Amino acid sequence: MTQVTHRELLPGVRLTAVQTNKFKSNLLSVTLMVPLDAKTASANALLPYVLRRGTREHPDMESLSAALDELYGGSIEPAVRKKGEAQGIGFVGSFLDDAYALDDAHILEQAASLMGEVLLRPATENGGFKKEYVEGERSNLVDRIQAQVNEKRSYSLLRLTQEMCAGEPYGVDRLGDEKSAAAITAEGLWERYQTLLAHAPVELYYCGSADADRVAAALTAALDGLPRAGELEEPDHSVQGNATQDQPRLVTESLDVTQGKLALGFRTGGACVWEEDYPALLVFNALYGGTPTSKLFLNVREKLSLCYFASSMLEKFKGVMVVSSGIEFGNYEKAKAEILAQLDNCRTGAFEDWELEGARRAVISALRATMDAQGRLEDYWMGQAVAGLEEPPQDLVDRVEAVTREQVVAVAKKMELDTIYFLKGKED
Repeated sequence: MTQVTHRELLPGVRLTAVQTNKFKSNLLSVTLMVPLDAKTASANALLPYVLRRGTREHPDMESLSAALDELYGGSIEPAVRKKGEAQGIGFVGSFLDDAYALDDAHILEQAASLMGEVLLRPATENGGFKKEYVEGERSNLVDRIQAQVNEKRSYSLLRLTQEMCAGEPYGVDRLGDEKSAAAITAEGLWERYQTLLAHAPVELYYCGSADADRVAAALTAALDGLPRAGELEEPDHSVQGNATQDQPRLVTESLDVTQGKLALGFRTGGACVWEEDYPALLVFNALYGGTPTSKLFLNVREKLSLCYFASSMLEKFKGVMVVSSGIEFGNYEKAKAEILAQLDNCRTGAFEDWELEGARRAVISALRATMDAQGRLEDYWMGQAVAGLEEPPQDLVDRVEAVTREQVVAVAKKMELDTIYFLKGKED
């Protein structure tokens, strides 16, 4: 039996507690949700890594790791996420469930206290962050941003997003940009930290066997002293329903690669997580390119051999669908034409009943798998919190079961190609 409760512990501090005996560990997370902004994204992304370096009571990683070891080898890891046009920064912790601890130890309270310590009582010098910690983690952040180009598939989607949503918050990467990251100082990061503590909404999540009242009490005590301003900086979400121009924009880039990357960005006509046609959008995406039995995989990749890979993905908070494919440089026109032809097949209903049912079953299977994996379940509920929704996965499963062929076709007809990104070789 799983019970989910939602409550506000402090002004702008919301808790989602999932009570279940399914897992031997507890998952606990704290996330500060802020608007995605190019000016602050890098500093926000750096912050949890600096905080994780040490606290007032445990001033370095060695002593902090020792404290976690005492909690049966628990963990607290930095987390930087992008949910639509919101940036989530904070920590995800995993700890042994009390039911499996020796001597009736109360792991939950100790774990919550340690997580609150990491967030609220950092190791400091001269009234601010330790410069050594900031400089070390800043260098690591710059390295992570620079390394994005090394994975060409994800890099092509990053570049597509930047070009397609230029001028929109969604066009900003969750890590920010290299120039902004390199310019961060210890003093500037401390100021940003103080602003976030006072103004950022805080989403708390717990999954384990403890009842919601006990979880609420433990986290309220752990966050004692969290400053709260009268006005919080709530993230906003804008959905651009239609393509921004009459003809799709083509962006090409040349790098030292042997395989081309073709990425297409579509606007969903307003279909997104807040709309009634969201379940149909999920099924359409699975039918079109979201599964190994999709039209893109079976036709463009397997039957016609035009792509090394081809798949589609949704950004449910933004109303965007992207297609990612790897192709020979000379197959650009053929691959693009066939990718769009398969979309036309979805628009006209040219798909078999088994394809529709296969897509439906894939969506339902993924949702049910979410309920059996703590990390995926936390990410699901974090997304629901960002969207201001409380629909559990099972209720969404029921809605997906009811999706009709006509609803899938109607969603497919809303898709508008906005931007094409093609990564090719330097000598092509």
